Amino acid sequence: MDIFGKIKEKLSNEFIDIIEWLDYTDDTIAYRFERYQNEIKNGAKLIVREGQTAVFINEGQLADVFEPGTYDLTTKNLPILATLKGWKYGFNSPFKAEVYFVNTHLFTDEKWGTKSPITLSDDRFGLVEIRAFGTYAFKISDAGKFIKDIVGTDSNFTNFEINEHLKSLIATRFTDTVGEANLPIELYAANTSELSDTCREVMAPEFQTVGISLEKFYIENVSMPEDLKKEIFEYSRIDKLDLDKLTKFKTAKAIEAAAQNEGGTAGAGMGMGMGFVLAQQMGGMMGGTMHANPQGASQQSAGAVPPPMPTQTMYYYAANGVQHGPVTFEQMQSLFASRAINRDSLVWKQGMSAWSALKDVDDLKSFLGGNTPPPLPTE
Repeated sequence: MDIFGKIKEKLSNEFIDIIEWLDYTDDTIAYRFERYQNEIKNGAKLIVREGQTAVFINEGQLADVFEPGTYDLTTKNLPILATLKGWKYGFNSPFKAEVYFVNTHLFTDEKWGTKSPITLSDDRFGLVEIRAFGTYAFKISDAGKFIKDIVGTDSNFTNFEINEHLKSLIATRFTDTVGEANLPIELYAANTSELSDTCREVMAPEFQTVGISLEKFYIENVSMPEDLKKEIFEYSRIDKLDLDKLTKFKTAKAIEAAAQNEGGTAGAGMGMGMGFVLAQQMGGMMGGTMHANPQGASQQSAGAVPPPMPTQTMYYYAANGVQHGPVTFEQMQSLFASRAINRDSLVWKQGMSAWSALKDVDDLKSFLGGNTPPPLPTE
């Protein structure tokens, strides 16, 4: 050893050690106090500041943990380390141990998100995919357990390192939670606050197993494909609109769309059909006028009366355990097309002795498709 090394060693033996952590940044969670051969003197001073916890490790084993304060390191306040070292009557300076300082302040606005879509099964829309993202906040609640289970021998453990682990844990538990919730698909986006609280309750115990407290958990957005959004919005309006008006509106839109297809036979036929409907309506209006006008009445066939109106069958149906109706055949067709009801929905009409599944009601089987005409009669 050269002359300067001897002087340095002599000075280190004469002055009391001070163990503290001053230079840390907001992204550092755990820092190992570095000194030559990890030697600590009897009576050395340990300074633990607010927002810190000091952890002593002896040959890989967790020893004493110190909360904020100033300590003189002696056998009295190092009971666990004294036991590990086998100090029955105190210890002679120096002794070797690793000292870790853990940042215990609250880490806020940490980001999380689902790396891939989550597949859910919905009774009305089948298999659907959603994504979600948000923020969370955490802090180290058990510094000893955190050092032992997570940090290990890392001398400078950062926020980035732990976040990779936590985000994977969050994504897994979030998937499990929304899957077990079994909510209607539209409620995931509408109830983010309640779902956030539930997820935090589910995840908190797993965070605690490694010495971390999950303080806050927020779901900021639940997204789904645009075509599914449109279906959900349309479905949500069904209970708010008059079903008869809704059916007529959709029929009119379909006629309009087909009529615009001038190059196709279907468009031409639909246009003609629409013309017939308009002609009948105009004829009815003119007929009413002529009946009111004596001169016009002379041009009508004497004694002509319209046949009686046919009786329209009305249906009742069950959705989400609630009875709805009565509705017409066209309204039932619209409800089936918009997935408000399905082939297994219970249906009843006048003359039926009990409720039956839609698929078993003869006059509604046309909704299911696949119908074929009977064979032609043979001569």
